[in-house]
Amino acid sequence: MAQNIMVATFLKSEKYRQSFVAQLIKRIAPRIGVKVLLEPEYGFVGLIQFKNGKKVLFRDRNFNINPQGSSEISRDKSYATFFLKHFGYSTPEGKTFFNDAMNARIRIKRTINDGFRYARSLGFPVIIKPNNLSQGTLVSKVYNKTEYYPVARKILKKVGVMVVERFYNGNDYRIVVLDNDVISAYQRIPLNIIGDGKSSITMLLKKKQEYFNQIGRDTIIDTTDYRFRMKLKRNRYSLRSVLSSGQKLFLLDNANLSTGGDAVDVTEKIHKDYQKLAVQVTKNMGLRMCGVDIITGDISQSLQDYVIIEINSAPGLDNYASIGAKQRKNVDRLYLKVLKALEIA
Repeated sequence: MAQNIMVATFLKSEKYRQSFVAQLIKRIAPRIGVKVLLEPEYGFVGLIQFKNGKKVLFRDRNFNINPQGSSEISRDKSYATFFLKHFGYSTPEGKTFFNDAMNARIRIKRTINDGFRYARSLGFPVIIKPNNLSQGTLVSKVYNKTEYYPVARKILKKVGVMVVERFYNGNDYRIVVLDNDVISAYQRIPLNIIGDGKSSITMLLKKKQEYFNQIGRDTIIDTTDYRFRMKLKRNRYSLRSVLSSGQKLFLLDNANLSTGGDAVDVTEKIHKDYQKLAVQVTKNMGLRMCGVDIITGDISQSLQDYVIIEINSAPGLDNYASIGAKQRKNVDRLYLKVLKALEIA
């Protein structure tokens, strides 16, 4: 059953999410006299043809707007953190650790056991995550040795490089930048449910999934996720538990929208200090379009203590667009700017 859920999750998210971007481009392109040809079978790659004769290919959220080198570095969490720190930004305290295959090939060797010793030196809880996966895949908050080793083994079975980082308290925001403009900013809140005094956690999750489906959001809540079990066990619940009326329970520690998190739009509230920070980060990293993920206090106030946890050279905005009409207009506005930037690049 778990395998079926994983397959369904991949198929739905890949096809729906990618067609969201492609269909959006096809829909808005005529506004500026641009033609779009989509590959017909799957509908998530296309050819953009501009009035001046220029032609640009794209796949999903990946356009030729960002240089390849900068994009590749942004996908590698440890390399991106290295350069962000070099430029003077506040970044998470952390290190990379490797599976056996990687340790056999590289000069500096750091094992899963070294990772535990480092986590202990930082002080639990810590964040451990794959170095080069996206959408919150396998990102975990672990509280002790008993949790660390099973999670670390899962990560190192999937990828060669794992990151162990200090955990930082605060609000989780994504700020999306194109050139000198902040296009959108939203707070990301981890997957949560609110009890009604009669429904089990399983039923509440089913209702949340139905809500996602109703608003056209492609997120699939995977109740077999090991992080669910860890979170429930810590809180002494099971999927059969019934929450009291009004009781709120967070089921994941990562706030990615792709894993069921909620978004609160703060585009019109973001302080100019944070706008300036996000634009400067984007420029320093050699990007034109970037999602800057920040842990900080209230983003509507002047710049406070912050940590840039990640950057993304191809930020997904489909879940953000599902919030409402205003957000959909923001996403349309972003991609119109992308098209115009591609035409003159």
